[in-house]
Amino acid sequence: MTGAALVAGVAALALVPAGCGDDAGAGDSGPLVVFAASSLRDVAPQLEREAEYVFAGSDELAAQIRDGADADLFLSASEQPVADLRAAELVDESVPFASNRLVVVVPKANPAGVESFADLARRGLKLVLGGEGVPAGDYAREALAAAGLEAALANVVSLEEDVRGVLGKVALDEADAGIVYATDVAAAADDVRVVDIPADVQPNVRYFAAVVGAGDREAAEEYLERLQGEAGQRILGDAGLTAR
Repeated sequence: MTGAALVAGVAALALVPAGCGDDAGAGDSGPLVVFAASSLRDVAPQLEREAEYVFAGSDELAAQIRDGADADLFLSASEQPVADLRAAELVDESVPFASNRLVVVVPKANPAGVESFADLARRGLKLVLGGEGVPAGDYAREALAAAGLEAALANVVSLEEDVRGVLGKVALDEADAGIVYATDVAAAADDVRVVDIPADVQPNVRYFAAVVGAGDREAAEEYLERLQGEAGQRILGDAGLTAR
């Protein structure tokens, strides 16, 4: 997949729920509606092909649920968006179901010569991250702080709404580097290279699921049961996620 095709696909999918019909919605006789973090775009549909999916940054999805969007199940890339909805009594108690890790991605040609995590603090380097509140961005800032690389934040040239936006910027050579989840790299494997982030500064990247109170509770609980079961954990593992 070329970088241009990746960005076009991400933009289209962010606006339209996957498999969505005009009259479908949570709580009616239509299919299950799953709001899922962008990094689960290639994974979540494998659990239920007939469901509708809305993929975006977890904070954006939480805001939509708070505003009354039709949703039955929320799959978040961090605990905080779910915890906020739980405090507002909009979702059930959350359940952790997988873990991930961060990597640095650079354009295939790597014109800035980024070879290590520490290079992100080099003056003049163009870095792209997820925005504040976007789990991938928050995790990235946590990793930079743990490594003593806060100076890298001065190199940020763009803050994206979700992790696929970060990947797209790097794939199109619009930045020298970005920080994404390891599982996202496959979506632009022809256009980016990976630079590892040391294990000792990796944040605890965990995914949480919660049934939306106003949605189709029965269908959501059935999906969640499959997600936590043997088949679901195998699908997560095959995608590079660490099963809970």
